[in-house]
Amino acid sequence: MALNAQEFSWVCDLVRRESAIVLGPGKEYLVESRLLPLARKAGLSSVTEYIADAQRRPVPGTTKTIVEALTTNETSWFRDVEPFTLLTDSVVPALTASRSGGTSMRIWSAACSSGQEPYSVAMVLQNHLPGAWSYQIHATDLSTEMLTRAETGRFSQLEMNRGLPAPMLVRYFDRVGADWQVSPVLRQNITFAQVNLASALPAVPPFDVIFLRNVLIYFDMDTKRSILQRVRKLLRPEGWLFLGSAETTLGLDGDFERVVTRKTSAYRLKSGYSALASA
Repeated sequence: MALNAQEFSWVCDLVRRESAIVLGPGKEYLVESRLLPLARKAGLSSVTEYIADAQRRPVPGTTKTIVEALTTNETSWFRDVEPFTLLTDSVVPALTASRSGGTSMRIWSAACSSGQEPYSVAMVLQNHLPGAWSYQIHATDLSTEMLTRAETGRFSQLEMNRGLPAPMLVRYFDRVGADWQVSPVLRQNITFAQVNLASALPAVPPFDVIFLRNVLIYFDMDTKRSILQRVRKLLRPEGWLFLGSAETTLGLDGDFERVVTRKTSAYRLKSGYSALASA
């Protein structure tokens, strides 16, 4: 049974209220496909029944499950390739040169999904950071289910086939049955935490690099502005912000400037910006 307008509207309102993600018209198929497995798991025959049950008994666990099911978790290793090339060729050399004595580099992978992005970043840093440097990656996501998968670091062969170069597979993963387990050398430098980007962000030390890729496209303009404002305050003055190819700070936050290089771009804080003054 297809969703009616009232059922779809209820789901959209719930998702927007809890995560600020906007489900526009035409997303009925997404709601149906994502919620049907939950309905069946609950012993119900349709999404309509599942929504009716959630409306009758609005317990936090059910609403949280619905919201997490409707967050998009599309990901792959070294997704889109070019941002990781920029990280290797320009960002890492620039940051390490600015602090020649050696220190720790801090990276935030926001909306990390099942973990391919933070582990991809870790592989880059393992191979390209100077010996005097260490690194720490803070990986966050709205979905606790995705965070559990990411923290476990275990991936199917199908997942491994999506963008992972063979030398990286051999060097950083071990075969475990039909799956692959990430090496402790990568895992030890990554922390995982649940964060809702549309809410107040936790108080943490600033980052050298922030990956906020393919996230802003799911929010309305006001939410995009508020997210960028909060993210900006967590970026070091010499730091770099990576967005998705369809995303920009233009018209949203005037304190960023776009840096174009080869086939991609990233964002840096304009000279003279002060996080303290903008707080």
